[in-house]
Formats: sequence, structure tokens, C-alpha cells
Amino acid sequence: MSDDRLEGVTVRPMTEDDWPAVRAIFEAGIASGDATFETTPPTWEQFDAAHRPDLRLVATVDGKVAGWVAAVPYSARAVYRGVAEESIYVDPSLQGRGVGRALLETMIAASERAGVWTLQAGVLPENGASVTLHRALGFREVGTRERIGWHRGRWRDVIVFERRSALADRPDGGEALAP
Repeated sequence: MSDDRLEGVTVRPMTEDDWPAVRAIFEAGIASGDATFETTPPTWEQFDAAHRPDLRLVATVDGKVAGWVAAVPYSARAVYRGVAEESIYVDPSLQGRGVGRALLETMIAASERAGVWTLQAGVLPENGASVTLHRALGFREVGTRERIGWHRGRWRDVIVFERRSALADRPDGGEALAP
């Protein structure tokens, strides 16, 4: 990993046309063993059905997808309408160069515009880059779910991070902004 920040990182909404590149980056995260419990990526149809359309972004460098971030609703229950869980992945050849920061900063802003008052993430402790990124962007560690997943022949923990927006302080609970 390089400490050199990339110039020309652009973040934009994800489209179905981005899926082959998004899938390849997801596959690299799966192969790393420390980015997800998943063992195979979903199909586009499965991904599309699970993730909020308004909270799916890709970062591009020189027109090529360099990373992605997307959020799923925390729950279908109305009381949790302002809570979403994000996942972020960066092309391994571009990690440590500002792509993840650009994606997560843009996701934070997009989630607040969409009425999300709590953005959360579950990160494997071995994924030091993701742990550092989430802390740097105002996520707080709320705990560790110990032995929560059996993965690659062993029990794995997940650190739970959350970031509260100003919507959480509104007396209307963000009603005017919530979807």
C-alpha cells in the first residue's frame, strides 16, 4: 500500500453497468479473508434487491471503478427507518490512497440527505484499514460481537461501529427527511 493519495477520484451513484467491476472488487475482498463473511458475491439482482438504491456509490479513477460503498436497511420496521448498515470495498491495487475515504465521506453526506440518522458498519478486527477509516470519519466503536461468525474454519469477531448524524438530535426524529 502506498501513502500517495490519488488525484482524480470521482464518486458517483452506482449503476447496473458498474456491476462487473463492483463484483470483481467484492471477490477480491472475499479472497482476502478479512473483509466479509461472504464466500461468493451475490448476483446483481440479489445485490439490487438488498441495497438501498439511494445509497450505492462507486469511486472511479481514470474512468475505472476503484471501489464501492452501499447500504442496506437495518430493519424493515418503521422505527428503524433512519438506520442503515454500510459496506465498503476498495480495489486492492488502490488501497491506502484515499479511495475509501472519498467513498465513505460521500456516503455519510448521502445518507444524511436520505434521512439516515445512524449509519453503522460491522468490521472484522483484522481489517485494520477499515477500522482506521471508520474511526477517522467519526464512527465510534460500540462493541465487539464475539464469535459471531464461523468463517474459514474458525470463530470470528466483528467490531460494530456507528455514526450518528445531526438528524438524531432533531425533535421530529428526522421525520421530514426520512424516506
